[in-house]
Amino acid sequence: MAKKDHVSETPATQVLKAHQVAFTEHPYEYLAHGGAQHSAQVLGLDPFTVVKTLVMQDQDARPLLVLMHGNRKVSTKNLARQIGAKSVEPCQPEVAQRHSGYLVGGTSPFGTRKAMPVYIEESILGLPEIVINGGRRGYLVGMDPQVCAALLGAKSVQCALIE
Repeated sequence: MAKKDHVSETPATQVLKAHQVAFTEHPYEYLAHGGAQHSAQVLGLDPFTVVKTLVMQDQDARPLLVLMHGNRKVSTKNLARQIGAKSVEPCQPEVAQRHSGYLVGGTSPFGTRKAMPVYIEESILGLPEIVINGGRRGYLVGMDPQVCAALLGAKSVQCALIE
């Protein structure tokens, strides 16, 4: 068996280790604009279990994170209604990077530069395990999805649209 690729520590893995969260490492060859579908394919995972971290903002440009299945889109109208906002839209990449401290494509909800409210698609919490970005492009970590609720205070929402 080949030696497992080790990825150097990121702010996300530092937070997970500090809170004694059990996680598995899943490095892969990053593809620009490949997204969660690409990582699921190269890692042999169901894209439904690959969770993407999206940096969005409300009508007042207040940032928030949305955790969504890799093969689903966010209904911004449904999300806005559920969180009591007038509107929600994705941040521009440079704005998302400023809020999170991560490059787009490597955004983790753990260890972000700014504290932001986190919303998680409700059906993610029902999965036995998820893989989510570990804070670097081409690097996912596997864990129990309940960690997102416990560690991030993620509030469940129902805003998934099938891609």
